[in-house]
Amino acid sequence: MGSQSSEPSRTKLLLAFATIYLLWGSTYLAIRLAIDTIPPFLMAGCRFLLAGAILYAIGVRNGLPRPPRRHWRNAAIGSVLLFVVGNGGVTWAEQAVPSGVAALVIATLPAWLLLFDWGYGGRKGPKFREAAGIGLGLVGVATLSAPGGINPVGAAVLLVAAVGWAIGSLFTRYSDKPASPVRNSGMQMLTGGAIMVVVGLALGEGERINLAAVSWQSVAACFYLMLAAVVALPAYNWLLTVTSPALVGTYAFVNPVVAVLLGWAVVGEALSGRTGVAAALVILGVALLVWPKKPVAKRAEVDSAISLTPADKVVCRVVHS
Repeated sequence: MGSQSSEPSRTKLLLAFATIYLLWGSTYLAIRLAIDTIPPFLMAGCRFLLAGAILYAIGVRNGLPRPPRRHWRNAAIGSVLLFVVGNGGVTWAEQAVPSGVAALVIATLPAWLLLFDWGYGGRKGPKFREAAGIGLGLVGVATLSAPGGINPVGAAVLLVAAVGWAIGSLFTRYSDKPASPVRNSGMQMLTGGAIMVVVGLALGEGERINLAAVSWQSVAACFYLMLAAVVALPAYNWLLTVTSPALVGTYAFVNPVVAVLLGWAVVGEALSGRTGVAAALVILGVALLVWPKKPVAKRAEVDSAISLTPADKVVCRVVHS
């Protein structure tokens, strides 16, 4: 999906939003199934090596120039934060934490992004609504990890993973990198995948894996995760070019709903009252952080004030129709 000079079709927009809503939301369950019989870091490392190779090959086929050494260095740094700490932490934690609950903890990511961007990215201090959103999200996580809730070590690892992803995202945003998001993502996945395989071997996962015992469900989930990385990333990047970041950011509180429902329906993960309360707090908190600041009733006023592009207006009609 590339940048379009004319208004994108409603069908294309709906498909792109469905991709980041449903595909990314389903990856938590896929991780849970993949690590049933494949050790976490080896599984994730192989997934990203395959996805990175595909994305990098797409860049080569499109005639993109060979990246210089500094781009590879920055890709490696970003990959450690995004994939080794971020995704690797989620994958490891799902050995002890239900997939839907893991998605709820990771849904606090917008809060960490804002906090670190205030400190290092030059943003102004938080407004009341943003501070309230961060507070609600963290209270939701505390509700999940209180005594009698989820595994506290797993909860701590998930929080570290969210922080790592936030720092990695900001580093990637401000660092010197290829102009092509596809090429940059491929480089990060290649380096991150290689590092994750090394980490897995260092943790003894090579001795734990039994190829004869690897189930077809785990293999299928691993390939699904690889395809999700290849398909969802271009959809996400395309949406960022044709509509407002606030609308794209709504995936952050749709994904955990999808993950919780799939975990319950497919593998029978419990839907306790505690999980429901925590889900409501986290999703409300994230909604306060990423939802558009201006009400829809004032659309004409907003369009004039911030010069919405025609594509932004199309998305507003799609979302509110």
